[in-house]
Amino acid sequence: MPAFDNELERIVTELNRAVPGSPPAIPEKPPAGLEQLLGLAAERHASDVLLVADCAPALRAGGNLVAAGSGPLSAEEVQNLLFPLLTQEQRGELSRRKSLDFSFMRSNGIRCRANLHYQRGTVAACIRLLPARVPSLESLHLPPALAKFIERRQGLILVTGPTGCGKTTTLAALIELVNKKNRFHIVTIEDPIEYHYTNAQSIVEQIEVGRDTPDFGNSLRSILRQNPDVILVGEMRDAETMATVLTAAETGHLVFSTLHTNDTGQAISRILDAFPTGNQAQIRQQLSLALTAVVAQQLVPGMDGNARYPAVEIMAATDAVRSLIRRGDDHQLRLQISTGRAHGMMTMEQSLAELVRTGIITKETALAHCLRADDLRLHLE
Repeated sequence: MPAFDNELERIVTELNRAVPGSPPAIPEKPPAGLEQLLGLAAERHASDVLLVADCAPALRAGGNLVAAGSGPLSAEEVQNLLFPLLTQEQRGELSRRKSLDFSFMRSNGIRCRANLHYQRGTVAACIRLLPARVPSLESLHLPPALAKFIERRQGLILVTGPTGCGKTTTLAALIELVNKKNRFHIVTIEDPIEYHYTNAQSIVEQIEVGRDTPDFGNSLRSILRQNPDVILVGEMRDAETMATVLTAAETGHLVFSTLHTNDTGQAISRILDAFPTGNQAQIRQQLSLALTAVVAQQLVPGMDGNARYPAVEIMAATDAVRSLIRRGDDHQLRLQISTGRAHGMMTMEQSLAELVRTGIITKETALAHCLRADDLRLHLE
């Protein structure tokens, strides 16, 4: 630890000497001080780097924040670290919208995703370090049952959960599995692009919002004329995108996307709530026909405290599930999930209990992350 602390202090000193620079024509690599900080984050297996004025740089490792250095950065120093990453257009967008999502490449070729925003009138950032390779389901400790869903030739697969729970990474693993197994045309729409795919059996096109297309809706309408087999929509943000996604899933495409919900049943409600009441019966009908599966996930800390593992709830669109969605009996979906292990389904509590039984997490951790404590206790008896 002393060597690590000394290195961090050296970096903070170097950051304090940073001077403003003109942005490059295309954002490529971080400046020296930021590159070294990202390198230390990688050595510590940290997922994120936080840069906030009047605070020391911080790393998120194992789900916890760790100070990276003893001295705080000034607002000017934070800006000097971040602005060289931006084009003039991106600076303008940050100034107008007060928030900016983009990705950039480190000197070793590893990509990072960054969100720049304002707080207390100063620029701040959260930078996510992305793996050099697209991970597999096995390396992510995800259930093998997920692989069965990509055997479908059409339908909608949703991955849901809170921000930072690994939704994008799970989708990347599923897309890579399709890429390796099938001769398909895969088109992704992302904001920003996080994982770069190398064509295997499939041809993969990746469209970045803001650079290749103005928004998800325009790109998705265009994609349907590009003869894709598989479509990835980074996030269903509005009713227009949701409607187009449902249509694509009904008309011969396998579609992947994400939502921010805590369990699988809430995903149905979230989609319906985006539409006027008069249209919801039609949307229920479309969902009942288009849906293949909903996967809700969260990351929970392991017993060693150095890693996090996914706990997942899986709802497969069986005939019974489709019927419940069509009739509006959403409150009965949980019963189908809890009794549907033969179809690869499980509740969040069943998943957490399994992690406890295999010694990956503690009972206390499971209770802290479950939605229904009484159900979890029953599974642990």
